[in-house]
Amino acid sequence: MTVIKRKTGRSAVKPTPVWTIGYAGKTLERFIELLQGAGILRVVDVRELPLSRRKGFSKTALRDALGGAGIEYIHLRIAGNPFRDQKADIETCLKLYSSHVDDHPEVVQEVEKAISGTKAALLCFEASSLECHRSILVERLLETSPNRSVRHL
Repeated sequence: MTVIKRKTGRSAVKPTPVWTIGYAGKTLERFIELLQGAGILRVVDVRELPLSRRKGFSKTALRDALGGAGIEYIHLRIAGNPFRDQKADIETCLKLYSSHVDDHPEVVQEVEKAISGTKAALLCFEASSLECHRSILVERLLETSPNRSVRHL
């Protein structure tokens, strides 16, 4: 968080933005460049199963590559989308996930803990956050801290 001095002499705390990134269509090198360019220090992987057919984006390989670039990696399985494999359109899938998060507020609490204290980005596959469950996570984080901003890489 950034501390801002008000003209009254009191300090106000400005919440750190919520960052998100999807790796679809990116090479590992480009992905890391984007993170470094934004000054991201921690990646919070919100995939339920951190596996990928894209070289370098499965959990261990990604953790090692990010670590080599000075970026911490955390896998937060609890925030994964248990509905991702259902043969439903994206709108239905996101509605199911939204209900799931409503029923399990600990999901958002764990995400908040994982991103607090540093400049962190939520990671999933989809390039567009609007087609990804991370949009629901961001929405809930903004409900608890409405002065936050959102940045998508």
